[in-house]
Amino acid sequence: ESIIKIHARNKPLDDDIDFKVLARITSGFTGADIENMLNEASILAARANRPKIIMSDLTEGINKVIMGPQKRSRLVTDRDKKITTYHESGHAILGKLLEHCDEVQEVSIIPRGMAAGYTMSRPSEDDQHMTYNKLNDQIAMCMGGRIAEQIVFGDISTGASNDIQQATDIARKMVTEWGMSKRLGFIGYDISSQPFLGRDYQNQSKYSEETAAIIDEEIRGILDYNYKRAYKLLEENRDIMDKMSELLILKETIYKEEVDMLMAGKS
Repeated sequence: ESIIKIHARNKPLDDDIDFKVLARITSGFTGADIENMLNEASILAARANRPKIIMSDLTEGINKVIMGPQKRSRLVTDRDKKITTYHESGHAILGKLLEHCDEVQEVSIIPRGMAAGYTMSRPSEDDQHMTYNKLNDQIAMCMGGRIAEQIVFGDISTGASNDIQQATDIARKMVTEWGMSKRLGFIGYDISSQPFLGRDYQNQSKYSEETAAIIDEEIRGILDYNYKRAYKLLEENRDIMDKMSELLILKETIYKEEVDMLMAGKS
């Protein structure tokens, strides 16, 4: 928070900007990242002929540092846009409903980098440890996009590839590194790389094929458990998903306050 204030001392910031919130959503930023974020926000304010930098300028500056610039020139069909609105709504709604997920700060269907849209979450506390329940909620939130597509369209797209990889990686680490498997318990199963052989590195497991099969079953069990509970939550909140999708079509990007209003059933 103090470092942000140092970088911002010569910039005209709006009085409503909360430096504590800004410090939380830029967790992990270097000094250079903070400077870039503030410079981007200054440019946006100048383009809009605003005398002061507002929070949405800073949020856009943060996103540009993390994910790259918006790709508004990318051609997006109405069908793809609708799929993206429901995909991101699925992530955001689960992020709000699941107790241990970080606070949803922003939901957008504007492409950035390789992503067709994104749901941005930021922690409300500076916790270092990841608990079993929080990891499960993270996996379930990852699945929200794919599940929303299935519920709404009765079909699925390739848009969930990164979500699938992220969810699987968390589940695998829960079983093999963090001792969170009910069947295997307090034991680590790392794979060590052997010296270079021929054209490939040969990975050698330190456990039997039977254990490997149990590991796969446990990973599958974690993923199945979270898929089922995430599916149930989104089915029960289909009306909110429809309203969020409509709002994203209209505004393209919505923020925490608007997400909170939708979840509370407000217009």
